[in-house]
Amino acid sequence: MDTTQSPDGPHQGLTPRYAGAPLRVADTAVVALHGRGATAESVLRLADEFHRHGVASVAPQAHRNRWYPRSFLAPIDANEPDLSSAIAAVDATVDDVIDAGVPPERVVVVGFSQGGCLAAEYVARHPRRYGGLVVLSGGLIGPEGTTFEHTGDLAGTPVFLGCSDVDPHVPVERVHESRDVFERLGGDVTERIYPGMAHTVNDDEIAFVRTLIEGPVTLSRGERHGDDATTDDRPQDGVATGVDE
Repeated sequence: MDTTQSPDGPHQGLTPRYAGAPLRVADTAVVALHGRGATAESVLRLADEFHRHGVASVAPQAHRNRWYPRSFLAPIDANEPDLSSAIAAVDATVDDVIDAGVPPERVVVVGFSQGGCLAAEYVARHPRRYGGLVVLSGGLIGPEGTTFEHTGDLAGTPVFLGCSDVDPHVPVERVHESRDVFERLGGDVTERIYPGMAHTVNDDEIAFVRTLIEGPVTLSRGERHGDDATTDDRPQDGVATGVDE
């Protein structure tokens, strides 16, 4: 794993990992954000649960396998400069995907745990029409009592928030607050709270995300190939390997 740091911040200068279709021919791209202590390779294995032909997955890597040092409920300043560097790393990854030819309305930002919080925060700070936002066991970043003042328009972006009602790291109230913010920003929001679930991803969430990703894939197929497009259910490239979360 490349651990070189850039003077721009702790997360700059690290090489993203790729899986699935090559970006230059992808119908849709998933930008996948790993959790604390995990790796880009491990979140690509999660993204493979959502995979279908024509989907590229890109996963930036956090320095020291964490996007910011403290809880997402800590004061914002306590997680700087790492948090700003993490936001910039996600933005650079999304820009690279768009530059490769996948427009933002076919880019789905997915994150679990700390990566889910980062995904939520990135999209809230950079609102536009995306292919989707998936926040698994996460929420917007900031201490309890934060008044979220994000502005902009998600223009109907599908947003999925899934979490346990007893998650030890993510208060369910923060999931609800995040839901309300994304609805105010014009997202098409689905929130699912799972009674008694551990800090994990379940089959219902995976099934929902597969359906969410199908939307921009179908859109792209219609634009590129018309009604005669064919499908295949396996990746075009090999999936990167790595350690377990």
